[in-house]
Amino acid sequence: MSRGERSAAARRDWGSDDSGCPILHVDMDAFFAAVELLDHPDLVGRPVIVGAAQRGVVLSATYEARRFGVHSAMPMARARALCPQAVVLPPHHDTYARISAEVMRILADVTPVLEKVSIDEAFLDVSGARRRLGPSVRIAAQIRRRIHAELGIPASVGVAATKFVAKLASGHAKPDGLLLVPEEATVPFLHSLPVGALWGVGERTRERLHTHGIDTVAALAAQPVRELHRLLGTAAGQRLHDLAHGRDPRAVEPRRTEKSVGTETTFATDISDRDTLEAVLLDQAHRCAARLRAAGLVGRTVAIKVRSSDFRTITRSRAVDPSDVAHDVFAVARALLDGVPLPPGGVRLLGVRVEQLQRTGEGVQLRLGADPHRREAETAMDSIRSRFGTAALRPASLLDHRPRAAAPDPREE
Repeated sequence: MSRGERSAAARRDWGSDDSGCPILHVDMDAFFAAVELLDHPDLVGRPVIVGAAQRGVVLSATYEARRFGVHSAMPMARARALCPQAVVLPPHHDTYARISAEVMRILADVTPVLEKVSIDEAFLDVSGARRRLGPSVRIAAQIRRRIHAELGIPASVGVAATKFVAKLASGHAKPDGLLLVPEEATVPFLHSLPVGALWGVGERTRERLHTHGIDTVAALAAQPVRELHRLLGTAAGQRLHDLAHGRDPRAVEPRRTEKSVGTETTFATDISDRDTLEAVLLDQAHRCAARLRAAGLVGRTVAIKVRSSDFRTITRSRAVDPSDVAHDVFAVARALLDGVPLPPGGVRLLGVRVEQLQRTGEGVQLRLGADPHRREAETAMDSIRSRFGTAALRPASLLDHRPRAAAPDPREE
């Protein structure tokens, strides 16, 4: 889902010349909710929220629910207060992954120059595809028609000269639309937007810019670059200055390099028992390590996230020898948890993440004293799980520790 701030006053027609616009951003509309409606056609047109009924956060919401202020990542209690008439459906992550794979298959039929950004969005460079499929806008329209015909869900597409503008365009095309921003209209389009539309402008940066009278992209673009360096720092100021003038040299990368691997669990009831939390960490460590091995990666940093019932969040991290072994990840995660005072009301969410990833074998040596048999055992577990399912084999210490989760994070990164 596009996150950039949009302008309700932005024009919907910037011209028809797509000759300088080879970049497409395809973004599924309210993806999880749209997939759920396939099994609940009677709910089409009604406000629907996907997530745990009582706890956790909103994973997705139909546009009918969004009109009441509901949005993804919002606490479910807040969403239900804003839209009490909404129907709340539990998530089905396996179905989302399957439909996502089908979407990516359709996009891959258009061009191999495809960069999957998340489960529901991707960039395409159709420079080569235009020779056989026609202009960029025609390709975008064909993509939308095919996704709807084959999968029954809507998609919005932005067409532009750069990745950044294509993503903004898809956001302004929603829901279920297509927007072209011709190359010559890049700067006028950007200058029609609020400054929060720029990548890297979060709440704090926006407030800082506001104190200096900079509330639009046009106002930011009018600032001398040295002034932006002074206000925001050299790197951030230069990046925003370039974006405000339509400069984005990044190419579509068919294979994105993962920067981290992690998983989180939001509990149905707050947990104060350390043994139970350690059992969750162990399970999460095994899931992270399995994903690392499947991707041929090792990590150099282990981090944990601990969130209390009042949504206060504590994070801790520690550098480690490169590893893809759950035993190593868990040992560090448990030590980090030992150093965190548990909230008086218990833990609402717990997560583990492995960062600073690199390819296995790229200058990585087994650390002195490491036990190679642990990795062999875990690799054997991977093989069994791939054949019989993830629940077929688990550490014995986890058999009696299965805290009920309200919403395991489906967006494992």
